Amino acid sequence: MADKTKVFSKRDKNVDYMNQMLPVEDSFDIVQRDIQIGGKDATFYFIDGFTKDESMLKIMDSFFNIKEGDMPKDAAAFATTCIPYVEVDVIGDFDQIFRNLLSGVTCLFIDGYQACLAIDCRTYPARSVDEPDKDKSLRGSRDGFVETIVFNTALMRRRIRDRHLVMKMLEVGESSRTDVALCYMEDRVDQELLKNLNYRIRDIKVDDLRMNQQSLAECLFKRKWYNPFPKFKFTERPDTAAACLLEGKVVILVDNSPSAMILPTSILDIIEEANDYYFPTLTGMYLKISRALITFLTIFLTPVFLLFMQNLSWLPKIFAFVAVKDTVNIPLIFQLLMLEVAIDGLRLAALNTPSMLSTPLSVIAGLVMGEFSVKSGWFNAEVMLYMAFVAVANYTQPNFELGYALKFMRLELLVLTAVFNWIGFLAGTVIVICSICFNKTLSGRSYLNIRLN
Repeated sequence: MADKTKVFSKRDKNVDYMNQMLPVEDSFDIVQRDIQIGGKDATFYFIDGFTKDESMLKIMDSFFNIKEGDMPKDAAAFATTCIPYVEVDVIGDFDQIFRNLLSGVTCLFIDGYQACLAIDCRTYPARSVDEPDKDKSLRGSRDGFVETIVFNTALMRRRIRDRHLVMKMLEVGESSRTDVALCYMEDRVDQELLKNLNYRIRDIKVDDLRMNQQSLAECLFKRKWYNPFPKFKFTERPDTAAACLLEGKVVILVDNSPSAMILPTSILDIIEEANDYYFPTLTGMYLKISRALITFLTIFLTPVFLLFMQNLSWLPKIFAFVAVKDTVNIPLIFQLLMLEVAIDGLRLAALNTPSMLSTPLSVIAGLVMGEFSVKSGWFNAEVMLYMAFVAVANYTQPNFELGYALKFMRLELLVLTAVFNWIGFLAGTVIVICSICFNKTLSGRSYLNIRLN
């Protein structure tokens, strides 16, 4: 609940209230510092680790030089004439004081002033703005978003020096009070979408955003569990986010998350990547067409192979070489399903393996999943080949969620084809098409950018 208690004019009352509401004695990082400024008692509150020591030393040095006769009559005048710093606010209620203090802002109470002086000389721990591992580009900038929201907004502001660029700061979560930045070009954005987003974010009633951006996405749009296609586009590249802003889209940043959420989106937006724009038009078009073709094969290659193996008479003579020649000890459908799970197991193993052991893991996995698994009779060589292509093709998708959505569509096609033969294959294809066409997103548009009522 918001604390609307007003600041007292007496410093002692303010200090007593702050110490009552905050675990100052129990928490080592909440620091209380009592000093005298111009003959008046004053108290600082700040979070250890969030405050710039050099800035605070200079500010306190200037306070010690203030004489009793130079003290202004109110807090607003003191902030204007006596604090040699840029970001200073005068706060009148404790709810705002607690929010600022726990965000890293230094709060100052002076006896006789019925207000708190909030000095924003905080600094957050942050890593360098290196290029993201997942969203790399062969050409172009090498910086990427980090976990600090102010750094991320600065990376986009550096690229767009336009007075119409708006970055509105909102707050979500009763306990976490997570900062959320709504970024848009005021003269290009869809005003209806912007109004809808503003309303939805302000209307969120949750205790905290545990998983940062993912928690916000789930609060904004209650997805249907049976449609796995992603509703949002995510990027860790500031140049991609800036380009989307200039196209009239909305970018949402969440503090502690090193990526940006982009709206509205479509299937064409999600399969795009930065390399498509850093190369000449012909090269970019070739990359887009190649990625679209690989995406198509990712879904249909193994189901089509299974369909033809169940109906060998349909196989044209020119493609007779694709038929399985060796003895099939385990039905093809079970081989394909086992390899689907095995590939995910290898991916998880690689993710959790220390870097010094990654090479031995790769060698063991290559031997076991390759030659030995075929010789042992568990898998046929043709099945291993096609599943190897599918495993590699999944990494051509810049969006991780889309890769798994395609995997689920492929599994559904495999199972239906194995059970109902060609009827199941046609039914599965219809399900894939409908899942894409009728995947309604937050903007009210489907993946094909068709307005849905």
